[in-house]
Amino acid sequence: MSTPEHSPLGKTTVYADRYDPSLLFPIPRQAKRDEIRVTAPLPFHGEDVWNAYELSWLDARGKPVVALAEFRVPATSPNIIESKSFKLYLNGFSQERIANREQLASTLGKDLSAAAGAPVGVLLSDARARGHTVIDLMGTLIDALPIDIDDYGPPRADYLAADGTKPIMEEALVSNLLRSNCPVTGQPDWGSVQVHYRGAPIDRAGLLRYLVSFRNHNEFHEQCVERIFVDVMERCRPEQLIVYARYTRRGGLDINPYRSTGTERPGNPRGARQ
Repeated sequence: MSTPEHSPLGKTTVYADRYDPSLLFPIPRQAKRDEIRVTAPLPFHGEDVWNAYELSWLDARGKPVVALAEFRVPATSPNIIESKSFKLYLNGFSQERIANREQLASTLGKDLSAAAGAPVGVLLSDARARGHTVIDLMGTLIDALPIDIDDYGPPRADYLAADGTKPIMEEALVSNLLRSNCPVTGQPDWGSVQVHYRGAPIDRAGLLRYLVSFRNHNEFHEQCVERIFVDVMERCRPEQLIVYARYTRRGGLDINPYRSTGTERPGNPRGARQ
């Protein structure tokens, strides 16, 4: 069964060192979307941008090669890919001889697309710092607001509000205080989040209280971002909305979900915490 409790998470695992696409463990998105009343057609566009920092294989002469990888899983895909299974799958290439990067990228794209149920984009790049600029999420940081907080979950959408008596504006609000927990292992997932909107001004203190209320919440990264998007849309009614979270890495992977009312594709701006 493709449910979190049947995944490799939280279980003792033998790490494969040979290619095995059966290691990938898809989890259907729809069960969690049902909780937040999201059905087709989806109320958002977007992608889950994954970065892999522990990818290695052997060239045709048996010499190890390393690279960084970027994967883009469309929000329209029926499945997410459980992160530990993703790590195990990538580790399986470590003793495989592969002719060139193009062959590896093709194999990765084929296998990941099959698991996600939709085409997954793959980009391999050199593991050198000069090609990977560090840029924090753009916007006004709201973390220093002088407010008292004593609610750490479950998420409270009623903290969210917008002042409809004031003129329409466009702004991006950013917080580094997002934390949620893996629904299987309970391990914390740390992230930064950008809420970029056009509409009536959103109450910043309420938004910060809302984001902190994820602190003891158990949900995967992608599910948290979709919950934030839906709650902000329902409570604040913006004309346009983007929610982009950049999570710190675990197991050599970081996951960065992006949901938007528009059809633009996100960049991949690695933050200082990544």
